[in-house]
Amino acid sequence: MFDQKIFFDHLKEKFQKSIEAYKTELAAFRTGKATPAILDGVTINYYGQKTPLHQAASVSSPDARMLIVQPWDKTQLKEIETAIRNANLGLNPINDGHFVKVPIPSLTEERRKEIVKQIHQVAEKFRVSQRHIRREAIDEVKKAQKEKQITEDDEKKYSENVEKDLKSYMKMLDEISAKKEKEVMEV
Repeated sequence: MFDQKIFFDHLKEKFQKSIEAYKTELAAFRTGKATPAILDGVTINYYGQKTPLHQAASVSSPDARMLIVQPWDKTQLKEIETAIRNANLGLNPINDGHFVKVPIPSLTEERRKEIVKQIHQVAEKFRVSQRHIRREAIDEVKKAQKEKQITEDDEKKYSENVEKDLKSYMKMLDEISAKKEKEVMEV
């Protein structure tokens, strides 16, 4: 049986998860300010296992231009330093024997524009994801109508509501993107 409330709750949950995943992915983009999220994608070889950095060390930001990575096990310092250097983040970590200091260099204008392009690419990927959620929802509504669980009028109304939800979440995605772009372009 087609339950309208469950259907729309589930749809909103999917859209919200998409927005949360987008925010998480955006957090990895460097804005010129030190934030531990910059290192979220870094994994190290921790005793033969690929392990996210944040599970093997604490990452803190004492100021706007520096990250400090303090491993739980000091024998991993060299591994952490190498992993950060090889993560293709444009960072040059310094191992001082106790922890790894990661100075955050200022972004050049060229690098800022490159980051904005990457943000656009990620945003487009999530727009496609949200359109896919819409298509699945509308297919579900059409299936319910074919199986005579809802009327044709309900099908039309529900499809319009799905479109309305999509527009509001797309707008939210665009607002998040614009905010992040502004943050990146600030000098």
